[in-house]
Amino acid sequence: MATGVYLKHLPTGIEVKCQQERSQAMNRFLARRILTDKIETKIEGKRSEEQQRIEKIRRQKRKRSKRAKEKMLEDKKKQSEKKKARTYKPDSENY
Repeated sequence: MATGVYLKHLPTGIEVKCQQERSQAMNRFLARRILTDKIETKIEGKRSEEQQRIEKIRRQKRKRSKRAKEKMLEDKKKQSEKKKARTYKPDSENY
């Protein structure tokens, strides 16, 4: 006689098969436990993704410290000087 159990959570579509024990009742109990764990992790995963997205936006909008801003502006200035040095400057004698 088959004692394996198959459960499907319709709202999420999560499926679980369990055939660890000889008793169908025990397999059903284990399958339900596995299913609830999977549903929980899926819900928690969505929450954590949302939290990460919110935190990222918060970090992007946060003002820089004065020191960080000065350093960033200094780096930008150095980069612009490098670019200016690369530009082609024709000699007036050649024309």
